[in-house]
Amino acid sequence: MAAEPSRIRTVAVAGQGGVGKTSIADALVFAAGGATRLGRVDDETSLFDFEPEEMRRRCSITTSLHHFAWNKHEVTILDTPGQGNFVADTHYALRGSCGVVQVIDASTPLRAEASKVWNWAGELGQPVLFVLNKCERPEADVDARLEELREQLGARPVLITVALRAGESMDGVVDVVSGCGYAYENDSGKFKAAPVPASAAERVVLLRSAVTEAAAESDDELLEKYLEAGDLSLDDIRKGLRKSILARTVQPVLCVSASANVGIVQLLDAIVDLMPAPSELPGVAAKNEDGASVVLAPDPASPFAGFVFKTIVDPHVGHLSVMRVVSGTVTADTNVINPMTRTKERFGHLLKLEGRKTKEVDSATVGEVIAVAKLRDTHAGQTLADAAHPVEIEGFSPVTPTISFAVEARKRGEEDKAAQGLHKLCEEDLALHVDRDEETGEILVSGSGQLHVEVACERLERKYSVAVVLKAPKVPYRETVRAKVPAHGRLKKQSGGHGQFADCKIEIEPMQRGGGFQFVDKIVGGSIPRNYIPAVEKGVRDALKAGTVAGYPVVDVKVTVTDGQYHDVDSSEMAFKVAGSMAFKDGFAQARPTLLEPFVLIEVSVPDECMGDVMGDLNSRRAKVEGMEQRGHAQVIRAKVPMAEVLRYAPDLTSMTSGRGSFEIAFSHYEPVPEHLVAKIVSESNKNAAQPGHG
Repeated sequence: MAAEPSRIRTVAVAGQGGVGKTSIADALVFAAGGATRLGRVDDETSLFDFEPEEMRRRCSITTSLHHFAWNKHEVTILDTPGQGNFVADTHYALRGSCGVVQVIDASTPLRAEASKVWNWAGELGQPVLFVLNKCERPEADVDARLEELREQLGARPVLITVALRAGESMDGVVDVVSGCGYAYENDSGKFKAAPVPASAAERVVLLRSAVTEAAAESDDELLEKYLEAGDLSLDDIRKGLRKSILARTVQPVLCVSASANVGIVQLLDAIVDLMPAPSELPGVAAKNEDGASVVLAPDPASPFAGFVFKTIVDPHVGHLSVMRVVSGTVTADTNVINPMTRTKERFGHLLKLEGRKTKEVDSATVGEVIAVAKLRDTHAGQTLADAAHPVEIEGFSPVTPTISFAVEARKRGEEDKAAQGLHKLCEEDLALHVDRDEETGEILVSGSGQLHVEVACERLERKYSVAVVLKAPKVPYRETVRAKVPAHGRLKKQSGGHGQFADCKIEIEPMQRGGGFQFVDKIVGGSIPRNYIPAVEKGVRDALKAGTVAGYPVVDVKVTVTDGQYHDVDSSEMAFKVAGSMAFKDGFAQARPTLLEPFVLIEVSVPDECMGDVMGDLNSRRAKVEGMEQRGHAQVIRAKVPMAEVLRYAPDLTSMTSGRGSFEIAFSHYEPVPEHLVAKIVSESNKNAAQPGHG
């Protein structure tokens, strides 16, 4: 039987990298009795970080889930990545949750990823509960972190538990609302009631007043009670906080130590008592089969609709489609359809994910997360719905990659195997992109950073037994001309029987940048018959594929055919195609050819204090800065810069801004390469010319 929606809690544990999200997720499962021992990232026993690449790096790379029961509630935890290379997966995972437990490191300032998580939750209207982890550390500064939450995120944090510290450790917490203290035993997670130390008593009173005031503001009736009595009951405070959290006007904050396993039970209680049930959330927007907008009510009695937010490719089970039930109730027998592909899908078994394991269930309802194996044609970002009521929820917006690499198989002949494996990885990791460059023949892998791409290649070797080497991708240079010249192409071959004869005269001249290619026919008097003119053009177009400077395609040229000769017997389309190609190659070398390089439009967002360093670095990359604007506490710089200068910009920006900078890139235009750089590019091109796939 599916759980009662009012007793379901589905939350994403999210935040910047290194704050201890996975440790908190492990501690939550252990405290709830969902595991017999406390999983730890450092000794590779975590229930969540079980992929070899995660265990080796002590870093979450993909979202993993666990389901457990607590205080008569069904709780699902989504443990999401926070490191900048992998945080895009969190954006997708939030579509599977009903609220966010955002973890903050009490001992270090906020970084860019914290803002990203907060903003993503805001876009989805999801309530947020903050957790200050690592409160046991001597350098922990709770007040500084609260101020950053206010100033940098625009949040309204209110402390509802505070840490009790003994020397350089944390051995308990005080529940601000109830005024009760709890002393923990070692790292067992067990605790007992304890008096509030005199040193903390005054602070707890002030904090309770702030919490009570925040709760009262959520409701006119509560506010009236508060103004009359000057206080509220525990139940009223919890009721007010629930309303405030759902409205995103207040965010409760709890102090914990995941490493010491302190404060975790209070966090579990807060998730159950304060975070909203899925049935309390607003309905989800969708479109019906006529394209009309509808709102899917979070009602278990409505027709089923589920949103697939993740795909897992398991070597034993195959494809697992992980979805959040948005509306209705689903069983294995429900007739479902994917409205995007018009594919009818059959559910074999409904599965709850518990780390690397799965547990079969009979049904699932609003807010629950389930996985289904081996669907025919359903992918992450798509909707599954009752076949009698097809509706489609808006999918994911694409993530713009920040870095690309060319991939080469270590073993000759395994290029296709590598490409197939990478495409399968893209099904699991929507921030990973794989393309084949038609011009160079290279397989290009793009992602959120160098580490992201490197990890993808490690997974490729582990899962699909093909090893690859990463190289910087080739910059798609172009060639063009700077002078107008006449040119002549003549083909004359006689070897018995029919010969081959064609003669054409052309003019080659430059066009404006971005003009492409233009072919003009100015033949008069029939010196070249009309039926052979297209062959001349085809020959010229073939010659455009590789210029004489460094072998790159030729653009922005106008070719005019002006005169020629033909032979009644020996002329043919093939002969004029060859003559056209000969004429262009002859003239191109005389028309002052030069190289063009691609420029990209880059938009860099950096903290105010990093502006000088980033501007100086952009100038050193030959950037043309076009403008700056203030956005919150960040400066956004817009510039046009040669693509060759920013192929590996991501790690450099990370270094300059301590991980707080971000950027987006889009193609802009082509410009001539400065003369002093042409020789270097030509030399590198000649080195690569013998490699397979070079265009």
